[in-house]
Amino acid sequence: MPRLSEAARGVFVIAPTPFAEDGALDLASAERMTEFFLAAGASGLTLLGVMGEAPKLDAEEALRFAACVLRRVDGRVPVVVGVSAPGFAAMRTLARGAMQAGAAGVMIAPPAGLRGDDAVLAYMAQAAEVVGDAPWVLQDFPQANGIHVSVEMIRRLAADPRLVMLKAEDWPGLDKITALRRLEAEGGIRRLSILGGNGGLFLPHELARGADGVMTGYAVPEMLVRVCRLMEEGRKEAAHDLFDLHLPLIRYETQPGLGLAVRKHVLARRGVIASPALRAPAPRLTPETVAEVEFLLRRLAARDPEAALGT
Repeated sequence: MPRLSEAARGVFVIAPTPFAEDGALDLASAERMTEFFLAAGASGLTLLGVMGEAPKLDAEEALRFAACVLRRVDGRVPVVVGVSAPGFAAMRTLARGAMQAGAAGVMIAPPAGLRGDDAVLAYMAQAAEVVGDAPWVLQDFPQANGIHVSVEMIRRLAADPRLVMLKAEDWPGLDKITALRRLEAEGGIRRLSILGGNGGLFLPHELARGADGVMTGYAVPEMLVRVCRLMEEGRKEAAHDLFDLHLPLIRYETQPGLGLAVRKHVLARRGVIASPALRAPAPRLTPETVAEVEFLLRRLAARDPEAALGT
């Protein structure tokens, strides 16, 4: 099975966790979703992230879902499993089980409530020991946890060779990407793979600043793949033209508290998962919201055939 490394690039799609209407895991949809993401050109997958409803799964369910996707992937692309948890015992169990099932690495975010740089660095050092020899991703997402991770803190964390990737979700965060790549060029930090996030809102700009790709769950990942390819080919204007077509839907998906419900609705409309159900407690889309999403989807499908809906 592939192991995650500093060379990782492209689109790592964050997979939602499919549920049936009664809240049970829908592993048939998980398999179909996996094949869809691979056919869309995903360079990797990420499971049990913030948008994967991980806190709503018990330990057995989390491992069962991860194992299902990993079996379906069968080593074709690296799979990252989010293992952030309130306690280290749960983190250790999930990390060990995921790696044994074939995961390429794990993702860790510092929890809310840590005070000061030293506390954050100490926590991450302990967490890195908990996950053993697994390559790990630092999720820098202050909007979710209130933790600001500076460039200097990332430099210090990079002393651990198991840290191979930064999921860069600080906002504003473009200058942080530039600062890290500049520090790397000066020999002040070893190379890390940098993937953007935040729903893909800043993808072309992140790539221009030195990011290697994106790790997000936007429901039309084919566009993300094409934008990365166009930017790599030096076709900046074409990349932005394509990205701009999708920006209204990306913006709608990125609403705090509602975004996952919108994303699952779109994936269900595209025939990727059987149901848009979220596990309770969760928001429900009002008829007015559904109508707005459908309007955006119709406009997008008319302009970009790869965004076509299912039956």
